[in-house]
Formats: sequence, C-alpha cells, structure tokens
Amino acid sequence: MRRCAVKALIALFPLLLAVPVHADWQLDPGQSRVQASITQLNGEAPQTHHHQVRDLQGDIASDGTLRLPLKLSQTDVLERLGELPPWAGLLTNATLVTLVAQMPPERLDGLDIGESLVETLTFRVQSDLVDQEESVPLRFTREGLNEIRVTHAEQMALDGNALMENDTVRTVLSLLGYQQIGEHVPVTLDALLINR
Repeated sequence: MRRCAVKALIALFPLLLAVPVHADWQLDPGQSRVQASITQLNGEAPQTHHHQVRDLQGDIASDGTLRLPLKLSQTDVLERLGELPPWAGLLTNATLVTLVAQMPPERLDGLDIGESLVETLTFRVQSDLVDQEESVPLRFTREGLNEIRVTHAEQMALDGNALMENDTVRTVLSLLGYQQIGEHVPVTLDALLINR
C-alpha cells in the first residue's frame, strides 16, 4: 500500500513541475462589483443613494499589470434613466476609463488557502479627459486553489468635489438628478480573482 502511494507521488511530480510559476489572474464579472453611496444635497434634506458598478472585468498579466476597463453599461445609471435613444447604445458600451495598476502576481501565487495580504495599489486613470492617480489599500484573501477574494483593506471614499469637477462624471450625475453631492462618497469593493 505504501509503495502505491509513493508511486502516485512520483507520477504527480512532473505534473507539479508543469504548473506555471506565475498565474494569470482575471476578475470574475459575476462576482465583482463596487458600490458607492452618494449623498444628494440639492433637496429639502440630504438623501443618500446607493449605486453599483457591476460585472467588473480585468486581469493581472504575468508582468503584473492590472487593467480594469469601466463602461457606462456596467453601472445602474441606465436602469435609473429608463429607455435611451438607439444612438446612446453606442456610448453605453464604450470604455469610459481604464484603471491601471501594478500587482506582482507572485504575491498572489504565494498565498495559502485562508491566508490574506494587504497591498496598496496605485491606480492610474487612463482616459482622454482624466489624468489622476489614487492609492488604494486592498486585501487579497485566497479562498480556494484558483480563487482570491479582493476587498478594501480600510474604509474608502471618493472626493465628491473632485467628482463634480470632472465634466463626464458631472454630466452622468446630473442626469441622475444630482446637482450637489456630499464631500465624501463611501465606496465598497467585493471582487473575485480567478486563475485562468
């Protein structure tokens, strides 16, 4: 019986060597979303509304480059606006911005199941209209052999004033009825990276 176990381990050894050292990780769109809480100030009393960006898609390449393209169709904006004219469909599926950061994949590959690490990523916004960088501390927790949960490591909030200064963002917010918003826009992240 013991010989069979040893033979099985010897047979598995070449397979273990064939596994790539650095995995390519990608977001699972069905389990990756961001929620933002926006406080509307232009009414009789402040009201807080929750909005989602869902179906996050992106990956971490073997060189550590994380790319996260964002489209209007990933938000709940369209549901709130109702039916749009046909020409607007072209805009909804166009990439508005792409967030780019560096995340060494070997840090993720080295995690054991149940183990976490906190990594502060500096996201750069790639867009014709926006030139901005933001450092975000994220927690990466290995939930399975090929699954890593990504959440924020501390409370996150966007600068409401900076959002309103961006023409594109201000236009989208005004379509939703926001003329004035609170100074802080709390954000929560819940995403799942899977090993391709």
